[in-house]
Amino acid sequence: MEDDELLVPLSALEHWSFCHRQCGLIHLENLWGESVRTMEGQQLHEKADLPGLEQRPGLRIARALQLRSERHKLVGRADVVVFHDDPIYPSTGRPFPVEYKRGARNTFRHAELQLCGQALCLEEMLGVPVPAGAIFYGASRRRREVSFTESLRTDTIRMAAEILAMLMSGKTPPSESGAKCEECSLKDLCLPELPGPGSQHAYLEGMS
Repeated sequence: MEDDELLVPLSALEHWSFCHRQCGLIHLENLWGESVRTMEGQQLHEKADLPGLEQRPGLRIARALQLRSERHKLVGRADVVVFHDDPIYPSTGRPFPVEYKRGARNTFRHAELQLCGQALCLEEMLGVPVPAGAIFYGASRRRREVSFTESLRTDTIRMAAEILAMLMSGKTPPSESGAKCEECSLKDLCLPELPGPGSQHAYLEGMS
């Protein structure tokens, strides 16, 4: 694949935020580990993953909507985008992306970055502002609204560029052993307790 064809999967934003190595294992080495949590997540996504458009009074609901941003080199799909009728944007409506997650309601920023990436794609594709979206948590059946602040947008764009650099380098980052490893379905494939072949400095030097 040529460098100018490389695009960053929207899901990689969440993976990179959680752990750089996890992101590399998934998006460079095509590794995936099943766990109870990942299977529950797949079940939660079953309905949202079926493409379709639902009409309701005052809004339209698009499921599994394909997204792309040439400006930020992002690609993927949104679980759900709700288009609220809006006289200011009569042709498109006001987009409101919703990302589905299996866990209980929390304030972790990992999913916010993925959701913000969806907003950046929608803004570029439709030419309308997307100021907010929401994360729906399957375990608690609750939704948390997320405002796409300048800080969140800046972090999302920066991480997209960092992931693209990793993809172009073809090098998986070294392990980041810590408490979060216990929550990772790739722990047995990553083996974070073992010393890696090089340091973080050597990895960054190799990308330059």
